[in-house]
Amino acid sequence: MKLSEKLGLGTVQFGLSYGISNNSGKTSEKEVQKILNFAETNNINILDSASAYGNAEEVLGTCDLGRFKIVSKFLPASLGITVDAQLANSLRNLKTETLYGYLAHRPMNLLDYPNEWEELQALKATGKVKKVGFSLNDPGEIEKLLKNGFIPDLVQVPYNYFDRRFETVILKLKSKGCEIHTRSAFLQGLFFMNPHSLNNYFNSIKPNLIKLQNVDGLGGSLLNFVLKQPFIDKVIIGVENCHQLDQNMNELKYASSLPALDMEISDNILIPSRWPQR
Repeated sequence: MKLSEKLGLGTVQFGLSYGISNNSGKTSEKEVQKILNFAETNNINILDSASAYGNAEEVLGTCDLGRFKIVSKFLPASLGITVDAQLANSLRNLKTETLYGYLAHRPMNLLDYPNEWEELQALKATGKVKKVGFSLNDPGEIEKLLKNGFIPDLVQVPYNYFDRRFETVILKLKSKGCEIHTRSAFLQGLFFMNPHSLNNYFNSIKPNLIKLQNVDGLGGSLLNFVLKQPFIDKVIIGVENCHQLDQNMNELKYASSLPALDMEISDNILIPSRWPQR
């Protein structure tokens, strides 16, 4: 398998204006069609979405999705909609009968409402979803979930040049037969930002960014760093347009080695939800 075939396509940009480096807003429906056609041509067969991604699922539903495996995510039923009803909404919006994966967007909620995990198992038994699991933000989450007997078929975790917090947990999950998807290879585009224009909040990593940005074909090199990890099954990347996806894949062919990471990166940098608003 070519490394590029381990890529999956994130779709949050199809429903929301997303990412620290996003200056063009939500991707148009016409551009979404172009991206999906390009993805199929290049053997990218996983689409990652969620009911929380604005109208991304509705936009995807206007396209031919039969050529892709689709992963979506649900919010806690305690917010007012059962897991079963959320799945029905997603399937209707996506115009499909089944999902490859269905993940808890806030998995720690399952500790308080274990019946939701039982509901997921029932949905898997009906064939409406093939694999169930979690979208995780912190390695400590999965330890608590496993301790309570929630063994996932599939997880999605952040992993990139800066963020390697999940390596030990990933290996543990792989030993249980779990499929591993990663996100944030570009850390929401932070790796490409001009360090001198960033908020002082990011001062600790500006020297690292300057060093990184001397690497030729940085996008491909950052992708290659994640794709070459044998414990990762799929690397989910988001793009705003087809040109970005084409550029990433071209740069992947000429990927360079990245400089050794000589410092521990703070969670305040690794977790985008903590970043100051622009």
